[in-house]
Amino acid sequence: MPQGLPEVLEEWKWLEEEYQQLQETHRIYLQKLDEISNLQKNCSSSISRQRKRLNEMSHLVKKCNKGPSEEDVKKLEEIKEKTRTRPNAFSEMESFLPKKNGLYLSLVLGNVNVTLLNKQAKFAYKDEYEKFKLYLTVVLMLFSFICYFFVSYRFLDAILNFLLVFYYCTLTIRESILITNGSRIKGWWVFHHYISAFLSGVMLTWPDGNLYKLFRNQFLAYSVYQSFVQCLQCYYQSGCLYRLRALGERHNMDLTVEGFQSWMWKGLTFLLPFLFFGHFWQLFNGLSLFRMAQLPDCKEWQVMMCGACFLILFLGNFFTTVAVVRQKLKTRNQKRKSL
Repeated sequence: MPQGLPEVLEEWKWLEEEYQQLQETHRIYLQKLDEISNLQKNCSSSISRQRKRLNEMSHLVKKCNKGPSEEDVKKLEEIKEKTRTRPNAFSEMESFLPKKNGLYLSLVLGNVNVTLLNKQAKFAYKDEYEKFKLYLTVVLMLFSFICYFFVSYRFLDAILNFLLVFYYCTLTIRESILITNGSRIKGWWVFHHYISAFLSGVMLTWPDGNLYKLFRNQFLAYSVYQSFVQCLQCYYQSGCLYRLRALGERHNMDLTVEGFQSWMWKGLTFLLPFLFFGHFWQLFNGLSLFRMAQLPDCKEWQVMMCGACFLILFLGNFFTTVAVVRQKLKTRNQKRKSL
C-alpha cells in the first residue's frame, strides 16, 4: 500500500536530523584524531628527550662521589634503581605509540603504520594470531598424514610445501607486527621461522626424481610428527600463560611461542621427550641429506641446502631447549633453598 505524503515527509525529516547528527559526530571525530596525533607526537618526542637525559644522568651518577651521610647514599641508590627500571616504562609507553617499522616489515609492507593503539585491539590481534597458528598447524598435520599414507603425487607434495611456505612467511609477518606492539618475542624463536620458511621454499623447488622419492616419506613423517608436537605445545602453553597472566606473572601481550620459558615443571617434563625426539629427527634429516649429497648421481642443489637448514634447526632448537631446562632447574633449586 503506497504511503501518503505526510509519512514520506516525516521519514525525510527524521533522516535529515540523523544526517545532521552524523555530520557533527564526524566533525568531532576528526577533531579528536588531530588531537590524538598531536599527543602522539608530543609523547614520542618527550620519550626521546627523556631517554637521552636518562643516559646522561646514568653517566653522572656513575661519576658522582657518594656523600658522607647515609641519606645521600640512599638517594643515590634510589636514582640508580630508577635509571635501570625507567627504560621499561618507556618501552611500555612506546607500544601504544606509532613508530617506524623494522627492516623486515618495511620491506614487506612499506611504511604502513601497524601499531595497535588500544589494549582491546592488541589482544584481539594476538588471539587471532594464536587461532591462525593452531588451525593451520592442524591442517598441515592432516595434509601431511594424507600424503604419507594415502597418496603419492608430486603435485600434492608441492601444495603441502606451498602451505608450509605460506604458514611460516605469514607467521614472520604477524610476529613482527606483534613485536612492534610490545610482544616480547626474541632470539631463536624469531630466527626459527625464517629458517623454516626458507627450508619449505627449497623443498617446494626440489624436482621430482630418485633422490626426492628417497627422502619424501621421511620428510612427510617428520611433518606429521612436528605438527602434532606443535599442537601439544600450543594447547599446553596457552593454558600455562592463562594461569600466569591471571596471577600477574606474565605480560598480557605474551604469546604461546614465548610461554615456553614459563612452563610449569610437570608439563615441561611431559613435553621434553617429544621435543628432544623432534630435535634429533631434524639432525637425522640433516645427516641423511648430507649422505645423499655425497652420492654420484646427486646433482640437485636442494639436497645440500635442505641438509644445512635441518642442521641449523637442530642446533638452535636443541641448545635453546637445553638452556630453558637449565634455567628452569636453577630457578627451581633457588625456590627450594629459599623455603
